[in-house]
Amino acid sequence: MKRATTLLQQHVVPPLTALSGNTYLSAIRTGMVAVVPLTIIGGLFMVITHLPVAGWDKLIADYLPLLQVPVTATFGLLAVFVCFAIGYDLGKRLRQDAVVSASMSTVVFLLLQVQPKDQTITIAGLGSAGLFTAIFVALVCVRVQKFFTDRNLVIRMPASVPPVVAESFLSLVPLCFLVLAFWFIRFVLGLDLNQLTQTVFSPLVFALNTLPGILAYAFLVTLLWSVGINGDNAMDAIVAPIFLQYLAANVAATTSGQPLPYVTANGFFSTFVNVGGTGATLALALTLWNSRDPGFRRISRISLPTQIFQINEPIFFGLPIVLNPIFMVPYVLNALILTASSYLLMEANVIGRPFVNVPWTTPPIIGHYLVTGGDWRAAVWGVLSIGIAMAVYYPFARAAERQRLPTADEPRQPCLAGSVPKI
Repeated sequence: MKRATTLLQQHVVPPLTALSGNTYLSAIRTGMVAVVPLTIIGGLFMVITHLPVAGWDKLIADYLPLLQVPVTATFGLLAVFVCFAIGYDLGKRLRQDAVVSASMSTVVFLLLQVQPKDQTITIAGLGSAGLFTAIFVALVCVRVQKFFTDRNLVIRMPASVPPVVAESFLSLVPLCFLVLAFWFIRFVLGLDLNQLTQTVFSPLVFALNTLPGILAYAFLVTLLWSVGINGDNAMDAIVAPIFLQYLAANVAATTSGQPLPYVTANGFFSTFVNVGGTGATLALALTLWNSRDPGFRRISRISLPTQIFQINEPIFFGLPIVLNPIFMVPYVLNALILTASSYLLMEANVIGRPFVNVPWTTPPIIGHYLVTGGDWRAAVWGVLSIGIAMAVYYPFARAAERQRLPTADEPRQPCLAGSVPKI
């Protein structure tokens, strides 16, 4: 195990660390995070329209179209917001005028949604179906903007001209080029970029809603965390658009009274797998609450309040779990067990599927209840999940204690990955 950890540190960690800090992936990640408040607001109205109370649907039947307006305004325009947010963030990272970057990206994206026959904009392309196109367009537009700016292929006004006017002319040449280029691709060549991007990403979109696919994702996320890389952040740029697309599809199905098509929609992993933090470390804190080792006991009690809100860095780096073979094994194992069991329960319709977006800091059990639109069975499963994770952590926690506690004949030994710091 030590040899495997060393190999990971030498050959896997450096490239993955570089990937995690990549400018373009970071911009995508930031753009996806920027739309979270919108999905939460839309989710609140979803909860109101689908309260699990007998007779509620009849009570609000007359007001249903009115209550669904915020849902359409948020989930129905997700791709537009994502395009603007990614363009803005990438523009800042590449030292461009961020507002201009965002505006150009959005204009080009909307251009691609115009139908050649009747000159109307396709509403479907503005929602989750256009997410991949929005990401692609934002990255290309800002990169082209930087290309023109760096080579001074722009119209620069005299210093006496107000900055607002000067900046608008500064963007004129790259914007003209982008509009002409995408107009030619879409309307002259007849290439539908929405369909093309959906086709390119369709294998990944399909895989992440399968049990093997989501298990592979869970394994990779926790493996990255185990070697000190924020696995959730590293993978978010790739998977966040897909999980958000699943959530939007589930919202649409709920609105129309159809069965929810996706199990692993946004909220599945953050709520049902990351119980009290990635790797369900809330269970480890509870297991070590009355540990015989005073260091473990102290860290457990200090970290527990933060883990209630899904923040587990104190226990993760305090024990530590990172690069510690004794705790790495149950850490990864718990993610795989909770992923598989939650997936199978949802697939069998024993518990509800996610269709409400809640903040990732929502405490476990409450989050289970809310993300499924008020399914009490999901809340019960949240309690059971903590118990299962505690059972997995227990033997490893006791092994770590035995390693650290002194015996009659030998002195106290440090933990495998280092001693517990005094807090």
